[in-house]
Amino acid sequence: MRKIPFVLLAVLAVALTGCSGGDGGGSGTTTTANPGGATAPGAAASGESGPTTEGDCAAEYLGRFTTREKLAQLITVGVTGTDDALAVVRDHQVGGIFVGSWTDQSMLTDGGLTQVTAAAKTPLMVTTDEEGGRVSRLGNLIGTAPSARETAQTMTPDEFYTATLDRARAMRDLGITVDFAPDIDVSSQPDDSVIGDRSFSDDPAVVTRYADAYIRAMHEVGLGTVLKHFPGHGSSTGDSHLGAVTVPPLSELSDSDLVPFRELIDSGSAVMVGHLDVPGLTTPGVPASISPEVMNLLREGSGYGAAPFDGVIFTDDLSGMAAITERLSIAQAVEAALVAGADNALWISTDAVGQVLDQLEQAVAAGRLPMERVDASVLRMADYKRIPRAC
Repeated sequence: MRKIPFVLLAVLAVALTGCSGGDGGGSGTTTTANPGGATAPGAAASGESGPTTEGDCAAEYLGRFTTREKLAQLITVGVTGTDDALAVVRDHQVGGIFVGSWTDQSMLTDGGLTQVTAAAKTPLMVTTDEEGGRVSRLGNLIGTAPSARETAQTMTPDEFYTATLDRARAMRDLGITVDFAPDIDVSSQPDDSVIGDRSFSDDPAVVTRYADAYIRAMHEVGLGTVLKHFPGHGSSTGDSHLGAVTVPPLSELSDSDLVPFRELIDSGSAVMVGHLDVPGLTTPGVPASISPEVMNLLREGSGYGAAPFDGVIFTDDLSGMAAITERLSIAQAVEAALVAGADNALWISTDAVGQVLDQLEQAVAAGRLPMERVDASVLRMADYKRIPRAC
């Protein structure tokens, strides 16, 4: 499907100091400033010796951060409220915060979030999980919505698109910039199972149509979207919150679970990788979220018939799910995820941020996490946020 870029909210559309604005989407088009403040693609500004290359601009953007700050851009953490969020942004410059059901949501309505975003050195992602149905973090603020399964049974895709526009505007007005949705798992599980009614359907084509409507509406309003849970949680044997989870082999996933990912991979969405053991793909005891093989499958695309993916890869929550916590500490899990090829590690509290960053700095110094990998992920995060980095 056609890639549908989303525009950035005002807080994310601010040009960085010393930058002239620009594409921000990694298109390769060179844009340089002229004395009058307008821009001309591929043209040098008056008094400059020649056009600025995208490589120069990337280097200029990366040069704004210390190594520790670069690593902090690759984590998103759950916060309890304004004070918690302000501290973790001010002290560590994390790339994103997550608003969960435990968060004091007055920060979204009383001006607290404005203080938090003002403390960020570069625009901050403000994320949440708002699928509708039983996965709704903001229902008390923006109203409730039916589950994905009920939606597909009671609305047309066009009706769902219109309803999603209204909810997206409400989220935007609260300061949310990224929604960890839609869930594009293909599932016939009972409604109250781990995926169940979070899935639009057990038919991959139905899932794709409704997820596409959701993505288009969110992007039209300016919110980022995240496809989950790669490579497909809908036929899992259990719940990754409670322990290890196995899904069918890749050959079986390709015919069903992976179809929506294949069809929507160029939608402009990020992708969230689940804590899933995939026979024949993942190493035993190494779930997808920390598996180099799974990251390569997603990046290359050819292993499941998709286009290559160079967008942002998020992990599922690394601290609240036994599929990970029974195997690794949070610092070990974050390092493993980034080494495997994820761009952003997600977990639901701020307590361990300093410890995690210490471990990641050690991983870079020891060569376990190459600096080139870190820089590539920092630039992907900037492009996903639509941060202008033309210099």
